[in-house]
Amino acid sequence: MPDGAHIADIADVPDVGSYLFTAEDAFTNEQELILVRCDDEPGIEGWVNNCTHENQRLDRGAGAAMRDGEIICPKHGSMFDACSGECDNGEAAGTTLPSVEITVADGSAFLTDDNYTYLHDGGVGDDDPSSTSHISF
Repeated sequence: MPDGAHIADIADVPDVGSYLFTAEDAFTNEQELILVRCDDEPGIEGWVNNCTHENQRLDRGAGAAMRDGEIICPKHGSMFDACSGECDNGEAAGTTLPSVEITVADGSAFLTDDNYTYLHDGGVGDDDPSSTSHISF
């Protein structure tokens, strides 16, 4: 088993879409991160859940929109390669999603990035029992 927190079983990462989870960064800020399928080994990549063009969540809680191996920004339509994070079109052209180091072993994905500490599945605030609204801000 790798040194790192278990995020999800590989079977839980959708073939098209993303697996959303929350981690704490080095400054104790909660940060949304996503896992996506990729054709390159190890078959799963981890990214920060924000478009590089502006602060726009790629996965709003129902999985990131994807097409032909690319993650689509829901605001302007920029498309990021799921394996490299690179964007060559739209408002985010010439940028790359910030990566998150993960390790795939024994059918699971583990957060092995020293800059993050795993907190929980789902987005920021998804574990807050005081909120019953279906609307996120």
